[in-house]
Amino acid sequence: MTPHGANGFSASDGTRLVFHRLGSGGDPVVCVPGGPLQASASLGDLGGLSAARPLVLLDLRGTGESAVPADPSSYRCDRLVDDVEALRAYLGLARVDLLGHSAGCSVAVMYAARHPGRVRRLALLTPSPRVVGIDVTDDDRREVAERRRGEPWFADAFAAFARIWSGTATDADWEAITPFTQGRWDAARAARLTQDAVGQDPAAVAAYYAPGIPDPQVTRAALASLGARVLVTAGEHDVALPPTRAAEYARLFPHGELAVQPGGGHHPWLDDPAWLARTLTAFLR
Repeated sequence: MTPHGANGFSASDGTRLVFHRLGSGGDPVVCVPGGPLQASASLGDLGGLSAARPLVLLDLRGTGESAVPADPSSYRCDRLVDDVEALRAYLGLARVDLLGHSAGCSVAVMYAARHPGRVRRLALLTPSPRVVGIDVTDDDRREVAERRRGEPWFADAFAAFARIWSGTATDADWEAITPFTQGRWDAARAARLTQDAVGQDPAAVAAYYAPGIPDPQVTRAALASLGARVLVTAGEHDVALPPTRAAEYARLFPHGELAVQPGGGHHPWLDDPAWLARTLTAFLR
């Protein structure tokens, strides 16, 4: 990883935003982290992708080194599209290769819907399907979860899932199912996810999907004519977006592709960094 430090610019409403450069040479891949609203440091260097392509990792407003906005409603994901556009203009790029992870894909997808001519390629890593209206059912998640019966944590985690499905879950149950989103689960992975969540503001997270987001059918209609190539990745073991639903997501785009990480979960650069770097390098070539 070759760091080039933090760089600041102003959003259209005056909020001071920061991005981080990794790698060198050629046009960068602009990266939007998930969470929602985790700092861009959570992405690491995307499994070593920065060796092949320079990365621009955006700290969304109120995260990492970016400033807290004066207007809390500006955390809503469709409004964050303006921040990505301000970054593109600041970088002086006519078109961008844009990458999102998880909830960050909601921003990336709505950017593509609003500014289709500005997107060269779009990479969506284990995307949240919320803004495109894809329904992940209990049966979808149960099918994926059942494959983990050999894991030592399965019984407790599956019992928590059963309480969620029955409508009797507690906050602890939602925490207990985290292993079902990961390709590998151990103390080190738990610590990494805890560290990534440091600094998340619950009020800002609640505003991310607040009422007012464009109707999913409107977004889908815009994406149906997107000229850019699109890659959707899924983890074989990720209950957040099972591969069958990821395939449905990829079919929303005229030039959509699906790549499923064998044994992977919701964070592909943690489960098999070499697979992710190889897959993204080939797509972005």
